[in-house]
Amino acid sequence: MGGPHLSIFLVLHVLCVLLALLEYGPRNTRASASTACAPWCPPQSTCVNATACRCLLGFISSSGEIVTSPSESCDDINECGPPLLVSCGKLAECQNTEGSYKCLCSSGYTLVSRTTQFGNKSQNMCEDVNECASGQHSCHKSTHCLNIQGSYKCSCRPGWKPAPGSPNGPVNTICEDVDECASGQHSCHNSTSCINIPGSYKCRCRPGWTPAPGSPSGPNSTVCEEIFPAWTPPPGIKSQSLSRFFEKVQNLSRDFKPASPQDTIKNLIKSLDKLLEDPGDLEALALPDRHRVATHLLSQLEEVLRTLAKAIPEASFTYRSPSDTELSLMIREQGNGTVTVGQSLARMRLNWAEAVGVGESGATVAGIFSSRNMKKLLANASLKLDPEKKVQLEKMHEGPVSGGQPRLLSAVNTVFLSKKDMGKRDSPVDFSFSHLAEKPGPQQELICAFWKGDKDSGGYWATTGCRKLGSGNGSTTCRCSHLSSFAILMAHYDVEDWKLALITKVGLVLSLICLLLCILTFLLVRPIQGSRTTVHLHLCICLFVGSAIFLAGIENQGGQDPGPPCRLVAGLLHYCFLAAFCWMSLEGLELYFLVVRVFQGQGLSKPWLYLIGYGVPGFIVAISAAAYPKGYGRKRFCWLDTSHGFPWSFNGPVAFIILCNGVIFVTTVWKLAQKFSEINPDMNKLKKARVLTITAIAQLLVLGCTWASGLFLFSPSSHSNVLAYVFTILNCFQGFFLFLLHCLLNKKVREEYQKWAYMVTGNKYKDFATSTLSSSHNQTKVLRTSESGM
Repeated sequence: MGGPHLSIFLVLHVLCVLLALLEYGPRNTRASASTACAPWCPPQSTCVNATACRCLLGFISSSGEIVTSPSESCDDINECGPPLLVSCGKLAECQNTEGSYKCLCSSGYTLVSRTTQFGNKSQNMCEDVNECASGQHSCHKSTHCLNIQGSYKCSCRPGWKPAPGSPNGPVNTICEDVDECASGQHSCHNSTSCINIPGSYKCRCRPGWTPAPGSPSGPNSTVCEEIFPAWTPPPGIKSQSLSRFFEKVQNLSRDFKPASPQDTIKNLIKSLDKLLEDPGDLEALALPDRHRVATHLLSQLEEVLRTLAKAIPEASFTYRSPSDTELSLMIREQGNGTVTVGQSLARMRLNWAEAVGVGESGATVAGIFSSRNMKKLLANASLKLDPEKKVQLEKMHEGPVSGGQPRLLSAVNTVFLSKKDMGKRDSPVDFSFSHLAEKPGPQQELICAFWKGDKDSGGYWATTGCRKLGSGNGSTTCRCSHLSSFAILMAHYDVEDWKLALITKVGLVLSLICLLLCILTFLLVRPIQGSRTTVHLHLCICLFVGSAIFLAGIENQGGQDPGPPCRLVAGLLHYCFLAAFCWMSLEGLELYFLVVRVFQGQGLSKPWLYLIGYGVPGFIVAISAAAYPKGYGRKRFCWLDTSHGFPWSFNGPVAFIILCNGVIFVTTVWKLAQKFSEINPDMNKLKKARVLTITAIAQLLVLGCTWASGLFLFSPSSHSNVLAYVFTILNCFQGFFLFLLHCLLNKKVREEYQKWAYMVTGNKYKDFATSTLSSSHNQTKVLRTSESGM
């Protein structure tokens, strides 16, 4: 009955018994043992005996490791402190766990093995995490991530700055671009323009400028040069002609096209030719200002042509303007070999390798600009001789030598290279200049000279560093150790003759003494008073004042341009000597009235004498000064300037007076010869010849014919030593001659002198009168020596 059911029941019964044995077996065992477990052991502990429990590893109770009271518990031990019971090493942190702990790398560090934790210090292998490289950062895109030990920071890149009002923490900075151009925080050269770009800037050449050859060409270090450099008027010069010229230059600069520099060069040369051909008010400038303008034009023109030549694509360029101004340019790459540059007016021969400046790159330019019209601005310029040349000339002429007024024979030739010549070159350059064929005269020489600017005089011709190699057929070859503006000059050398200077000073001093005696005689000797004596007196006064001024102030001290004192001296000399000649003309008129019209009344009245003697020279000087006030004074002497024919304001009246007096002289001699034959027919031929000779010599000296020798000395090129000595002796001793003729050879004057001498020595006048009475009656009444000028 239930066989299967019985089997199942038995199985279940067995299972129940086994479970009961498993559940109660240990307790029975402990209970059976002498040390049974306490049923109250807290969690995280193990039974020790019936009265004690032990906390597991990593736990502890309030009484320690053993728990003896049911009220106690086993709590987790915090090994990570404090106090710290374990060590994880550097760059790591301890983290407590239930019943234990673990070591983790500090923030910003990770294990080399890329695991997450380790057990103790010996297992520490932490290293820095590069958040910037791994992308584990939160930097804004406007910033730059910078890795640091254990972390990173966000900073602004160069050329950026923190944006105003934005977060500015180490990891949340927001930046904006710095405008270096607007703020001035750039290093662009002043020849460039600054252009701002995000985080930086760049320097770019301005329109019309190009990077300079050999200069840095980086974005922030570019150096440029103007294709058409700025050309402004010289400071301190006021001239409408010059202003109009520079307006044209500015228009050429504004309209300049880099593709056609040749057209700009041609128009520039034409504009300069127009200025030089018609200088206008430039000619009215003072000499230093005119030379200063010429210096400025030459130097700036050289700079402009040098710059424009670099933009010419061809290898050479030659241009001749309608005014015969010539320009020749050669543009070549660097190299060696001798080349010749030039045109019909000038040529240059040089080694091309020496034409390249140190550190210069790109094509090299050599050019010659020749202008004939520049002579107008350089007129009357002085010449400063090279010291060695001066020593040679002084040895040759045996006396001090100075450069006289040079004359330009050639065009003014400006020579330049692509690099500005700043001084003496390593090897000299040979030039050949065409010029007017002219043979040098006495004390003259063809020289190679160059123009040198000067702050005081504006500029002058110099010879230092240049020497002449040869000359012939209207061409001269020069060798110079530098580049500049060259020309061929005809130099006249002023040679100081010490003998002539001594004669001049001694003669003038003697003349001043004699003229003073003449003036006192004509004022004090009553027997000779008359209209002719009045003429003699004022003639001597004019000569005395003129000679004194000449002796004291004829030399322009320093050799500079004449100042007001020198101009005043020149004006006074002009007036005094013209007045002397006017009184000499009155001598002739008085002689004419005395001899030719002796029976037709007396001569001119005193008012007319004064009007002619002092009024006519004053009128001539006033007209001359008003027409050309700068004509008074020279560089060396305070006399009339040679420009504009100004010396003829003196030479013309003098020549006219000498011519008139010559006519009067011939007429008087002829009339005297007739009167001698009529009044004394028994006079022998010898006495007649003697009287005529004395009369002729007297009139020759008194009427100023001695100055006729000076008419041959107007041109410096015609100087003659013989004429110079004759002119100097006759004129410097003119006072002595006047004293001799009008005083010592005049009987009445001699008698008055004797009277004064006896009075001074104490003798009685009665003895003097008795001794002279008989002789006075024997004098002829016809030949009145006191009235005839003998």
